[in-house]
Amino acid sequence: MKIKHIFAVAALTALLAGCGAAKTDSTVAATYKPTLDYQATVNGDTVVLNISTDLQLSLEHYDHERKQGEGHIHLFLDDGNKVIVTNKQYVLDHVPKGTHQVTLSLHNNDHTPYNVSKTISFEVK
Repeated sequence: MKIKHIFAVAALTALLAGCGAAKTDSTVAATYKPTLDYQATVNGDTVVLNISTDLQLSLEHYDHERKQGEGHIHLFLDDGNKVIVTNKQYVLDHVPKGTHQVTLSLHNNDHTPYNVSKTISFEVK
């Protein structure tokens, strides 16, 4: 009876150790933070956003399961509707005159945020 008990404790310990290792791996994935920077170039009523990020932008895996280091960008012009961006350059056409703000935020394929965002202002004259 003691031997069965020892084997049961050993099996349970191995099982719990395996679960602990898996938890550590997902924690590492959850703490990955990609870089983000961008500039806006205004030419008349056209604004070109040149985006710099080490996140692999993926149209192919958009709206699929999360993969560390891969995803897409959510773009908001003046708190308007969300636009999905999967390229490192994005053109805004027919932007009205005045001061505007663009916010970019990085997201996983499944739309969960990387908690990395940046807002810049520019003026269309």
